[in-house]
Amino acid sequence: MTAFIIHNMAPLMFAALIVLLLLGYPVAFALAANGLIFGWIGIELGLFNPNFLQALPERVYGTMNNEVLLAVPFFTFMGLILERSGMAEDLLDTIGQLFGPVRGGLAFAVVFVGALLAATTGVVAASVISMGLISLPIMLRYGYDRRVATGVIAASGTLAQIIPPSLVLIVMADQLGRSVGDMYEGAFIPGLILSGLYAGYIALVAIFSPKSAPGLPPEAIGFQEPNGSRGAWHLLVLVVFSALTGYYVMSQTEVRSGADFVVLTMSVSVIVAFLSAAFNRLLGAKRLVLTIVIAAALVAGYVTLQNGGHADLALLSEALIAGTLYALVAGLLERFTGRRLISRLAEQVTFVMVPPLGLIFLVLGTIFIGLATPTEGGAMGAAGAVILALARKRLSFSLLRQATESTAKLSAFVIFILIGARVFSLTFYGVDGHKWVEELLLALPGGEVGFLVFVNILIFFLAFFLDYFELAFIIIPLLAPVADRLGIDLIWFGVMLAVNMQTSFMHPPFGFALFFLRSVAPRKSYIDRITGKRTAPITTGQIYWGAVPFVIIQLVMVALIVLFPQMVTHYKHGAVQMNQQQIEEQLRELAPAPDTNMQPPPLNFQ
Repeated sequence: MTAFIIHNMAPLMFAALIVLLLLGYPVAFALAANGLIFGWIGIELGLFNPNFLQALPERVYGTMNNEVLLAVPFFTFMGLILERSGMAEDLLDTIGQLFGPVRGGLAFAVVFVGALLAATTGVVAASVISMGLISLPIMLRYGYDRRVATGVIAASGTLAQIIPPSLVLIVMADQLGRSVGDMYEGAFIPGLILSGLYAGYIALVAIFSPKSAPGLPPEAIGFQEPNGSRGAWHLLVLVVFSALTGYYVMSQTEVRSGADFVVLTMSVSVIVAFLSAAFNRLLGAKRLVLTIVIAAALVAGYVTLQNGGHADLALLSEALIAGTLYALVAGLLERFTGRRLISRLAEQVTFVMVPPLGLIFLVLGTIFIGLATPTEGGAMGAAGAVILALARKRLSFSLLRQATESTAKLSAFVIFILIGARVFSLTFYGVDGHKWVEELLLALPGGEVGFLVFVNILIFFLAFFLDYFELAFIIIPLLAPVADRLGIDLIWFGVMLAVNMQTSFMHPPFGFALFFLRSVAPRKSYIDRITGKRTAPITTGQIYWGAVPFVIIQLVMVALIVLFPQMVTHYKHGAVQMNQQQIEEQLRELAPAPDTNMQPPPLNFQ
């Protein structure tokens, strides 16, 4: 019996951990208790060196002294403040009006807003609950299929796990020993593609089952022009002009591709669109002279900056000039023809989009261009969220207290799990469990492909019972060394697993996003306050079945990342390439030349 325990200590530790978790013990304490109990057993059997336990306080202190994990409370606080600032309501209302007349328009709006909230809040619960409270009653009012409505809300909320600034990516980077900035940059494009796949599924539903995702009736559409048109083409023209201007400005910089190019181009485009809409609303056709004076002043400033060698500021002034000139053309057109180039809908969409997109640049843009670390970016994002709430007159002591308490709870939750994982891993490594895992995984048939297939299947099924923090702290440290030995890029490996772990929020019956949506979905029939009709409740089975197509889409995204790794590995394009020969030449130039006339000092033995 003793020989069996010694030989199978590592698998027994895993089995005991699973039993403790199934019995309902908290994960952090189950991990720590498991590590200490098997550490004592290992000492009694002579398998575990008791000196390892002396390193335990240092490991705990090292966990709490980890500066990277400081980003977790910053991003959590930012997301909670934004959730309560009313930004989600404005986004869903305006974008819903934009896409409303199209079949599936409300679902498209949910996907679009879900991606924006993911890139600003980074918190799944905030996104799912906000969209469930705001969008779900409207979708039910206008006849959306309950499975489609609940599925798209839950899936769009989980985008906060893969689109930066995701808390999962911070933890993943820490466990893999890689840069959070690289992890963010690598995950940005896959997050956008996954959003596109969700929208593509909604388009297919709208085409093949129009009754499941109808468009809004004409009486539900607002932001109409005096002639009765919606003015959607005005918005399209403004978006195209702003995007082309942003692309032109960024093409003159050293940034050429990747997530940083996308974020910075989007930021320049937002500046152009905002100035166009703001000048059009404030100045319009009645103050054309003032618009001309502003445009002339910006052109003069551009020339001065260009001649003074301030190329970066000159590029920014190009965006300012473009926005002012667009407003000037719009004012001239309205003055002499009576037609508007910037409609009310275009203005409203622009003004509503500026705060979240501004925060995206403040957080991701500064991280991608190297101006700030992820922790510093999180701090700026938290400050920006407070300023936005203050500007919207939603900031109060009660809001700050609730956000601070929730942030403290989540941060303590993460730290306690990490400390428990450190205790577990100390014993696990002490009994050579990591060698057992490496031998087991390296012996899989198929080499690298076989390893990736096994790991993805393992993570998918473990996600039925464990959430993403537990998977990241328990499983990832065991898989990373094997992936590194096989020559797999760990950033790519981490992004792939993050997309796979995203299914943990959508898995029936334990998906947290489904529980969040269940908490706000109607359990009983009610009278709709607009139509006056009785609306049937949403069953738990409808929520579960609605999640299934989106879980399949997430697995398709995992396959796409495996087949097209370039969508992640583009993060390397900005890395500094070290040339060993050039380094040696520079070191030789810096070294002092030897003095051949120098005499050695006399020796004195007295």
